[in-house]
Amino acid sequence: MKTLAVIPARYASTRLPGKPLAMIAGVPLVVRVLDNVNKCASVDRVIVATDDERIADVVRSHGGEAVMTPPELPSGGDRVAYVAEREPSDYVINIQVDDPLVGADMIDPLVTALDADSSVMLALLAKRIERMEEVNAKDTVKMVFDEKGSALYFSRSPIPYPRCEGGKWFKHIGPYGWRRDFLLDFSKWEQTPLEKTESLEMLRVLEKGYSIRCVPTERDTIEIDTPEDLEKIEKYFKSCNS
Repeated sequence: MKTLAVIPARYASTRLPGKPLAMIAGVPLVVRVLDNVNKCASVDRVIVATDDERIADVVRSHGGEAVMTPPELPSGGDRVAYVAEREPSDYVINIQVDDPLVGADMIDPLVTALDADSSVMLALLAKRIERMEEVNAKDTVKMVFDEKGSALYFSRSPIPYPRCEGGKWFKHIGPYGWRRDFLLDFSKWEQTPLEKTESLEMLRVLEKGYSIRCVPTERDTIEIDTPEDLEKIEKYFKSCNS
C-alpha cells in the first residue's frame, strides 16, 4: 500500500463535544470527511481512528473502516501514528475531522510533493491569507517558506511582521502528508522548546533539522471547532445549493 489516509476522530472535543457526529447539511461530519477522502485518486485506504464506539458505529454503518485507539492518547497525531504503526504504507495522510471541505485538490498535491523529493519528510498546504484579521488571529497558523517551498517557520503571531506595505501572508490549512517511517519516529520524540512555546507540532520537525515542503493551494476551507462554525458551514452549503 502506497498511501494510507487516517482521520483521527475524538468524541470529547473541548469546545464542541461530539464534534465528529455533528450534522453538516444532514450528514455527520466524520462521514462527510470520509466520503471526500475516498474520492482522492492518490489514497489507497482510509481509516477513521477513534476512541469512541459511537463514532466507530456511524463510520461502519456507512461502509467505512474504523479502528479503536487507546483513550489515553494525547492528540490526533498520536492516533494517526497508532494506526500507521499497524498498517504498513509508504505515506500517511493525516486528515483533520474538523474539515468538511477537504478534497482531492488538497490531498493529491501532498502525495505528489512526497513523490517528487525523497528528502521531504512532511508536506503541508500553504494558503495565501486574504483577510487581514487572520494575520493577527492566534488560531490562524501563519507560515513562511523559502523560494523552493521549504518551511522556514510557523507561528501564531504575524509572520512576516507587517513593518512595510505590500506584504504577503500565508496560513497552514488542512491535511498533513507524512512519510510513514518519519511519522513513527516523530511520534516518539519529546516535544521541543519552540513547539511547546507556540503549541505547534510542525516546529518539532524544523527543530530537529528536517525539511517541510509547503505546497500552495488556492482554495480555503471552513474548520469546525465551535457552534458558530457549524452555523457558518450550514450557510455555506445553503449558498452552494441555492
